[in-house]
Amino acid sequence: MKIIPCSDYDEMSQLAAQSVLTELRQNSSQLLCPASGNSAVDVYKKLAEAIHVDPQYFKELRILMLDEWYGLPSEDPSSCNVFLQKHLIQPLSISKKRYFSFKSNAPDPEKECDRMAETLSEHGPIDICILGLGKNGHLGFNEPSESLSPHCHVAKLSEVSQKHAMIADMDNPPESGLSLGMEDIIQSKKIILLLTGNSKQEIIKKLLSKKITTQLPASLLWQHPNTECYLDLGAISD
Repeated sequence: MKIIPCSDYDEMSQLAAQSVLTELRQNSSQLLCPASGNSAVDVYKKLAEAIHVDPQYFKELRILMLDEWYGLPSEDPSSCNVFLQKHLIQPLSISKKRYFSFKSNAPDPEKECDRMAETLSEHGPIDICILGLGKNGHLGFNEPSESLSPHCHVAKLSEVSQKHAMIADMDNPPESGLSLGMEDIIQSKKIILLLTGNSKQEIIKKLLSKKITTQLPASLLWQHPNTECYLDLGAISD
């Protein structure tokens, strides 16, 4: 994992977006797997701005959802689908046939994960995976555990995940999620990890210690040959 220090959130977002655009200039039919959440919002904003300069680089871009809260209607404002629609799918004019997503209210979550696993097998591997760091070190809904699921799975959400800003105001937040597995993520050709947020100061410092453990899923990225870790220095300042 290559650590790239950034003076602030804006520089982090700018450099990460430039990295994505560099890949798209080389191959416009990349399969992008983007995380939902505040860490990546400005990266997506800068990609959306770039479409006015280089629209041809997005015409074949494909997007595969990383995770989704299970049980929410797909049009629920708190869903990952609505987040991605707002920040990527619509701004980049991604057609339905180029957007692969979990059905958040599928009647059988296990079968839904099997369907997404087949989709990834058909269209993958992931070319670029953009990740944020959970407050407990999770990636997607790969929560800290003695063992981690390798492929698409139904995940029992930790208390930390159930307090995520996207669903914090819900009376009955989801207790489970649908997620790609750690092997699915690790097989990505390139991973962009965004480290930002003052509330994540301690978990970021643990990650930077380079100790690899399933109790901190993001630490497995130290073993990935092409991970760019953009570090907002403001997130680790005292």
